[in-house]
Order: sequence, then C-alpha cells, then structure tokens
Amino acid sequence: MARRRIVQLVLVLVVCLPVVLLAMLSFFSRKPDNLGAVNGRLADCPATPNCVCSQCSDPEHHMDPLHFTGSPDEAMERLKAVIGAMPRSKIVTADGRYMHVEVTSRLFRFVDDAEFLIEPETQSIQFRSASRVGRSDLGVNRQRMEDIRLKIDAK
Repeated sequence: MARRRIVQLVLVLVVCLPVVLLAMLSFFSRKPDNLGAVNGRLADCPATPNCVCSQCSDPEHHMDPLHFTGSPDEAMERLKAVIGAMPRSKIVTADGRYMHVEVTSRLFRFVDDAEFLIEPETQSIQFRSASRVGRSDLGVNRQRMEDIRLKIDAK
C-alpha cells in the first residue's frame, strides 16, 4: 500500500511540477523595455524563434508588413476593431500611428507583445509580435499576424 502511495505521489509531482513552474514563469514575466518605435523602427527580434517582425531583415523572423487603403486614421480604427475582436487581447497603447497590444495565452497565461506602426507614406503597417518568455512559441506569433493580415485585407 505504501509503495502505491509513493508511485501516486511521484506521478502527481511529475505532472504538476512543470505546470506550476510554467505558471510561475508566466506570473513573473515583465513588460520588455524595448517596446515602442525609435526613428520609425520597431525593435529587432532576438535570436530566439518566438518573434516575428516586418522590419527584420533575417528570413527566420521576417514577415511582410500589412497594407491598407484609405487614411491612416481609418487604418488605425480598423486595426483597433480587429484587435478588439481577438480573445484575450488588450490594447495597452494606441496613440498617433503606434499601437501596443498584450495577448495572453489561454492555458498558462503567457503574454505576447504585439506592436503596430502605421506608415502613411507607404500605406503600410509595420509590426512586431514577440513572446515575453521562453524560446519557442510553436509559431503562435506568426500565425497571429497572418490572421490579422487576413482580417485587415478583408476590408
């Protein structure tokens, strides 16, 4: 009987410990200090594969920018509507031509930071989407930006 209890305890620890550690990692993550546009550019992606950016030159992280028709103000309103309809997303900053959004994962509550910078002269929206913690995001940031592209282009 005691042996069975020990096996059960070990199984519970093996299952629960990683979950608790991931939850703690999520809880203690903080907003990065490199958010925002500097001289019309968003920050480059780190060497890890959990980031995509339209202004990055390396193919692993690069995606083409979003495009819009109409005025920059209309593009910002459209972007706000698309982001506002996304589950677990929160617009943190939306001023002028820049927007910062936090998107929280359902299971472990990991936060990704998505940034958008409207360029009126090229009618494009530059973006960067990155996970705050971890190395891999299993392609979540890239897929999110593709989904946003489809919704922006649908107008």
